This record gives sequence, C-alpha cells and structure tokens, in this order.
Amino acid sequence: MQFDPPLIKTRLVERYKRFLADVEMPSGEIITVHCANPGSMLGLTDPGNNAWISDSQNPKRKLRYSLEIIEVDGVMVGINTSHPNKLAKEAIEANRIPQLSGYETLKTEVKYGENSRIDILLQDVHKPDTYVEVKNVHFIRTPGLNEFPDSVTARGAKHLDEMAREVEKGNRAVMLYVIQRNDGDRFQFASDLDPNYFEAFQRAHAKGVEAIAIRCNVGIEGIEAVDLLQINDIKSI
Repeated sequence: MQFDPPLIKTRLVERYKRFLADVEMPSGEIITVHCANPGSMLGLTDPGNNAWISDSQNPKRKLRYSLEIIEVDGVMVGINTSHPNKLAKEAIEANRIPQLSGYETLKTEVKYGENSRIDILLQDVHKPDTYVEVKNVHFIRTPGLNEFPDSVTARGAKHLDEMAREVEKGNRAVMLYVIQRNDGDRFQFASDLDPNYFEAFQRAHAKGVEAIAIRCNVGIEGIEAVDLLQINDIKSI
C-alpha cells in the first residue's frame, strides 16, 4: 500500500475525542486532523512525537488531513485502522500468508452473523468457506512483544463468538492480527487490559477459530504486511 500523494511530516500536539488530533505543520500552524483509530493508542500519543499526515486533496471534506504514522523511539507506527483490511488483502493475494493461500475468490465486507460483516471471505470449491476477521495492532509495552487490544473492545468479543459459530457450521474462521510496526517479534493478548476479549478468544479458539499475526514494514512511502510472527499461549497453526 503506497501513500499518494506523499505524506506530510508534522509534530503531534494532542490526540483527543478518539477521532481528532492536533498537529503542528512545518509552517508552525496548528491544524486539526482526522484520527481513524477508535482505540486508546496507548504509548503513542506523547506531545512532540513526529507524526505524518495524508492529504485527501478534497477541500470540501470537513477534515482534509488524516493522521497516518506516529514515530515513537525511532519506530514508525501506523495508526490508521482503515488500512489493515487492505494490507491483509494485499498479503493474501501475494501469498505471504501460506495458511490463507490457494483460494479461488476473495471477497471483502460480506454480511454474516447477526448484522455483522466479515472483513475477508475466501472461497474455493474444494475447501470450506474461510472467514477472516482483521484486527489492527500497534501496542508494545514490553520490548519485542506486540499486544492486542490496547483498550476494551466489546465489539471484538462479539465477533469472536460469531466466528466460532461459523466453525460450528463447518466453515473455517481465522483472526488475522495486522501489526503496523516492525520492532516486535512475537504477539500475545493483553488479557489484563480486556479480560473479556481474551476469554472470548479462548472460547473461540477451543471451537476451532484460528489466529495469525503478521508484521508490517511501515514507512512514509507506504506500508506492507510481510512477516508472520509467533503467537504466545496458543497452539501453533
């Protein structure tokens, strides 16, 4: 996934009200940009961090610019949660995820369950339908260890239960955790921050829901999902 037009380097002033952030432009002007991230962004929002924004080039949009990348301790971290679905699709189509290769068709945003949409549906006449739920990851508090979630996600727990029901129907269900930073080498669940989500994952995994974690290379030119990581505390898939 490439950024076009090129990103603009700014400095973070404040992130607030979940979907808003103020940044200082190279000119010194302070502007408000859209922050497409419903999570807490724990550990990323210190004032003064380098931050890169994209320009929609749409003067009619309420907030013309969007926050894309924050630099923390020299590490580029992608924070836009609208990107992981595209990153996952690109990685699957490029055969970077062997567990999800070899399907005839790939569809996105397909209705399923109780008023939900699955991020990616893989289908093949010789295989069960495979439901892929994509989650964005950018939280590290222990060096090298990526964690999810960084705040309570009741919606995420609901999706896990719906994925488990698909397995019970004879389909395949996979949680795909897309890590928008490259300084970690393993992944685990932040069970202390959201024990309900961890319990929901344990229930779903016991019924056959799989999990895959893939790490991205993040740069101001673009983001690419490239490396599969070990997931702690569950059986290898």
